[in-house]
Amino acid sequence: MKLINKLFSKQKPVNIEFCQRNLDEFLKEENFYDYNLFLNQKNINCKEYECQSKCKECKQTPYAVVDGDFIAADNPVELLAKLKVRAEK
Repeated sequence: MKLINKLFSKQKPVNIEFCQRNLDEFLKEENFYDYNLFLNQKNINCKEYECQSKCKECKQTPYAVVDGDFIAADNPVELLAKLKVRAEK
């Protein structure tokens, strides 16, 4: 029964915003496939902005803004893992 509920439950849309400059700096080609799979899910709304005016953070670490919350990580793999956890909530 739980599996059926999980399969047919409506997932709340997750809005993820990226800074283009941050992606250019930290996202590597070997991560493209995993990011593409995640960001093309039905419940994920993704936008990329040229700049999000978070210049200090942008230079130091990969980040995204998820439903208005700033999420940073040490590397793109860790960021993707955090985004996946956030999308499951």
